[in-house]
Amino acid sequence: MKTDIQIQKDVMDELKWQPFLNSSEIGVAVKNGIVTLSGIVDSFSKKLSAERAAKKVSGVKAIAEDIQIGVSPVYRKTDTEIAEAVFNALKWHSAVPEEKVKIKVEDGIVTLEGELEWEYQRMNARTAIQNLSGVRSVTNLITIKPNLNPFELEQKITEAFRRNAAIDAGKVNVSTSGSKVILTGKVRSFAESEDAEDVAWAAPGVYHVENKLSIVEPEFVY
Repeated sequence: MKTDIQIQKDVMDELKWQPFLNSSEIGVAVKNGIVTLSGIVDSFSKKLSAERAAKKVSGVKAIAEDIQIGVSPVYRKTDTEIAEAVFNALKWHSAVPEEKVKIKVEDGIVTLEGELEWEYQRMNARTAIQNLSGVRSVTNLITIKPNLNPFELEQKITEAFRRNAAIDAGKVNVSTSGSKVILTGKVRSFAESEDAEDVAWAAPGVYHVENKLSIVEPEFVY
C-alpha cells in the first residue's frame, strides 16, 4: 500500500511528464489517498490535463481539484466571441448534431443544453470546445434520450466489459434503474474505475452512471 508521500511524489512526477503542463504552476497535496490539486493555469484544457494525469497514478482514490484559471489578457475574449467560436466548433464537428445543442456563455463559462441519443455525442460536444481560447469552464447539461430497456442495457454493458482488456469484468457488477446504470464491485485503480464508467456511458440511452466501485490496490509479492 502506497503512503501519501509516495502518491504525492508520483503525481508530481506524472505532472512533470506532461509536455502540455508547467508542473511548477500546480500544487499537489495528498491525504488518505485523496489528491488535492491547486494553483493557477491559463486554460481550461490544462486544468483537465492535470486532473487526467493525477488519475493515472496508482493509489489515488479521488481527486479534489482547486485549480483556478487565469486567462492571460492576450487570450481573453468577449462572451460573444466565445459563443461564436463554440458554435463554429460544434458546426464543424462531424460527431455532434449542432442543431440539437443550445449554447450559453457567461463570463467565459460555457453551458451546453439539449438532447442527444449517444453519450459519445455529448462528450464530443464538450471536447470540441474545451481548448477554445477564452473558455474558463464548460457546464455540460446535454441529456441523453433513452433507447434501450434496462435489461438490454445491462447485457450490452457487461459484454463491453468482457471485451475491454483494461477491466476485470468478473469483479464489476452492473445493475440498472430505468436508464441509470449502477456499477459495484472492486477495481485495481482509479483509472480502471474511470474506464468502467466510460464503458457504461458508451451504451445508448444511458443518462446517468452511479459509480460505486471500490478501489483495492493489488498486493505485490516481493
